[in-house]
Amino acid sequence: MTPPTILVADDDRSIRTVLTQALGRAGYQVRSTQAAATLWRWVEEGEGDLVITDVVMPDENGLDLVPRIRRLRPDLRVIVMSAQSTLLMAVQATRRGAFEYLPKPFDLKELLAAVARALAAPPAPAELTPPEPHAGEERLPLIGRSPAMQEIYRTIARLTTADLTVMINGESGTGKELVARALHDYGRRRGGPFVAINMAAIPRELIESELFGHERGAFTGATNRSPGRFEQAAGGTLFLDEIGDMPPEAQTRLLRVLQEGEFTSVGGRQAMRANVRIIAATHRDLRQAIRQGLFREDLFYRLNVVPIRLPPLRERAEDVAVLARHFLDRARALGLPAKTLDGEAIAALRAYRWPGNVRELENLMQRLAALYPEETISREVIEVELAEPVAAADADPAAPAAEPLARAVEQHVAHVLAAHRDGLAGGGIYDQVLAEVERPLIQMILSATRGNQIKAAELLGLNRNTLRKKIRDHAIQVLRGVS
Repeated sequence: MTPPTILVADDDRSIRTVLTQALGRAGYQVRSTQAAATLWRWVEEGEGDLVITDVVMPDENGLDLVPRIRRLRPDLRVIVMSAQSTLLMAVQATRRGAFEYLPKPFDLKELLAAVARALAAPPAPAELTPPEPHAGEERLPLIGRSPAMQEIYRTIARLTTADLTVMINGESGTGKELVARALHDYGRRRGGPFVAINMAAIPRELIESELFGHERGAFTGATNRSPGRFEQAAGGTLFLDEIGDMPPEAQTRLLRVLQEGEFTSVGGRQAMRANVRIIAATHRDLRQAIRQGLFREDLFYRLNVVPIRLPPLRERAEDVAVLARHFLDRARALGLPAKTLDGEAIAALRAYRWPGNVRELENLMQRLAALYPEETISREVIEVELAEPVAAADADPAAPAAEPLARAVEQHVAHVLAAHRDGLAGGGIYDQVLAEVERPLIQMILSATRGNQIKAAELLGLNRNTLRKKIRDHAIQVLRGVS
């Protein structure tokens, strides 16, 4: 049996050599060229079982070949490679009919896996190419070249032709609404409205009215009929931010809408069709919330059709420099002085943990552009700024404490239960766990707030005097000069 033939087009000789050798070792026949014209001639002559093409070539853009190949030979799959590893490139490749998009530099194992999938895929009928973005869309809603961001770009690109429900999970400040907007702006409903609602910012008793609207006289103060977010988002996208904060009664109504595709307003009798795409987001662990009885499991599976995890900035340090420059450029466009970062300043930024994630970095760049006279920002300036409490103003100080605290509680409870089974301990687990947890909890919150007792008391839900008493009782050392 004759092995499949792979047609490779790339103007970089070293790339052609690497691909030819790797594909040859995998048992494929390979024909390679540096010219798009040669690749097109091979396709017209009926050669090849799969195409791998770069985007930028001397005689033609590789993306322009993809729809032509689809129209001429719908069964011939195309894998597109590009060093322009942006969301826009991933979306364009998908819209024009590429089977897969791989950013350069690519992993050979990943490429070989994509080749195997493409060759095994059933023939696809020729289809009209979806419309390209308008000139005004030629902006980058998401920035980053790290592998984690490239995977997010490809996921968004694959979802441009479907209205699947998406669940975005990530820490505060990672850009969850940016991903939601990208899914809308590049999707089938981009002509409709994008409506966002933050569950954590709305009083519990008003959430159902906000979502589904209310009729006149439905409750005290309802003097007029008011449409809810489902009506406002008709034909477009409804973004449910911080879905983990939705109260149980609203969860039940939302589940019914997702199941039946219709809803009624508060005080209303007439059912209305829910013509929206749902995108939800949360920084919480919803599976843990399900175990605690705080979130409906059936609703979770309705929302978690396509999960997208946004990595914290500390997990993609290679993106820090390009993000910082992007935010400095944005600040200059707003009328602030132009600034650059020297090499040591960038190194300091990469080494920082970024508890406030991308939002914290953006705030820092704006502050540098506004307050510092130097045209080139040094490492010393960065270190001073990152040492100040204000540098983490938009972070969630409780977030870094949550996981180690949960592990400490689990370990202590397991120890007490084991001792109880062995007859070495009596009851009172509640008081024992509180006694063990209170001191490290207060220490971690004070550390996260950089010793700011006012902020710590607010996060802990304690009176400031109560917190001070506990600090004294536990002999906790607090940073001097911060109240």
